Amino acid sequence: MASLTSLPPTGNYIVYTRFKSRVKPNPHDQLFLNPTLSSVLKIQPSSSSFNPTPFNRLCTSAVHSANNPRVRRRNNGSSPSPPTTSGANSQYKTQPLRKYNRTQQPNEPKVDRNESNTQNVSAPLRMNSKDVDLMRLCEEGKVGEALEFMGRGVSADYGVFCALLESCDGSKSLEIGRKVHEFMRQSPFRGDIELNTKLVQMYGRCGSTRDARKVFDRMRERSIGLWHSMITGYAVNRQGDEGMLLFEQMRNSGLEPDKETFLVALAACASAEAVEEGFALFESMKNEYEIVPEIEHYLGLIDVLGKSGHLNEVKEFIDKMPFEPTVEVWEALRNSARIHGDIELEDRAEELLVNIDPSKANADKIPLPLRKKHSELNMLEDKNKVSEYRSTNEAYEKLKGLKGQMREAGYVPDTRYVLHDIDQEAKEQALQYHSERLAIAYGLISTPARQTLRIIKNLRICGDCHNAIKIMSKIVGRELIVRDNKRFHHFRDGKCTCGDYW
Repeated sequence: MASLTSLPPTGNYIVYTRFKSRVKPNPHDQLFLNPTLSSVLKIQPSSSSFNPTPFNRLCTSAVHSANNPRVRRRNNGSSPSPPTTSGANSQYKTQPLRKYNRTQQPNEPKVDRNESNTQNVSAPLRMNSKDVDLMRLCEEGKVGEALEFMGRGVSADYGVFCALLESCDGSKSLEIGRKVHEFMRQSPFRGDIELNTKLVQMYGRCGSTRDARKVFDRMRERSIGLWHSMITGYAVNRQGDEGMLLFEQMRNSGLEPDKETFLVALAACASAEAVEEGFALFESMKNEYEIVPEIEHYLGLIDVLGKSGHLNEVKEFIDKMPFEPTVEVWEALRNSARIHGDIELEDRAEELLVNIDPSKANADKIPLPLRKKHSELNMLEDKNKVSEYRSTNEAYEKLKGLKGQMREAGYVPDTRYVLHDIDQEAKEQALQYHSERLAIAYGLISTPARQTLRIIKNLRICGDCHNAIKIMSKIVGRELIVRDNKRFHHFRDGKCTCGDYW
């Protein structure tokens, strides 16, 4: 594009054309625009036959005065030298300037003589919000496409931000959630309390309590829902102590707790395995705030006792409840007994559970018709392809090789999970070849080193396999993700994200 540089007020202007352009002029004349006189100037060609040639960095120096206006041209790529007005050795040829007045031809577009002859470069086109339905894209699960349109300038309303934040669930969505947060900070809704509450919830679900706390601390006005979301984020990410401290800060701020507050506070106590604090909280709910506990609050306290391993206290607490135990109560007791290895209490809780709801029966213990061999499924996910796994000799050999390393790392087989009446050695061998371990062994020999393995199992993972896979993840230096019929287990460096409670 041509640029115009104004010199001191002497009436002189220099126009530089910084690019190569091919000009197709009129065969009989060539037009220039004088920016100072706002008139079209005509330079007569030297001959009647005019052969248009491309200009190569044309530098035009226009000098005018009241008596003798002249124009000098130089057709080379070097920087322009100051023009000389006279002299035999002058490098410039001068021609007199005349106003160009030509009658407009029929059907010729009208030319505005006051416009500059510089090229107009259009600004980057911005998308029109009316042309894109961001909410529809969110409902269809096309979150990435919606964010791409927002990056091009499509504005999102309040409902779109809510939909985007609710779609982010799990650690894989953390980066998407951060992009949504960045767009929200540039929107008119950046200070909205409800939207920031959803933002804290999103960060909690994605496992980033640090980002959630940053959002929480920046809020000048905090609703009770915002406090609940932050405490819940700490509870679900195994940071119950932080959640309990935040609950105390909430009470000291003068905000009165309600029923929902005590639910999230009990969840924080369960995460921290704080039994005494849980009972004190339960009593203060009734005595200090005069809130009648509901079934959800009793379940919250059962969860506190169960995660701490106080199984006898759980049974006594259930017997003293002011109403009949529900399916959720017996299911919580069964899960706690299973985690802590009390098989007798687990059988009793399951019996009471099945009497209320037969669909809750455990397929491992309720007699079922005989199944065909290898009917239990383990799915080993390889990139985007999921293939059903069948054991191979190589997988057995891999497990045998890991057996010694696992023993050295502290693995001791828990034969309580073998229900067959066989000797101790046979029980240990039966545990070694559980289907999820075979699937992991097959993945180790068929995938590159350090690659994450994802195992999908259609039954609940047993406690011995859970301990074994924790040790295996540390030995092989990989992340092992196992999905059973309850939840995802992320094994890494000898630990599991479930906290050994599932």
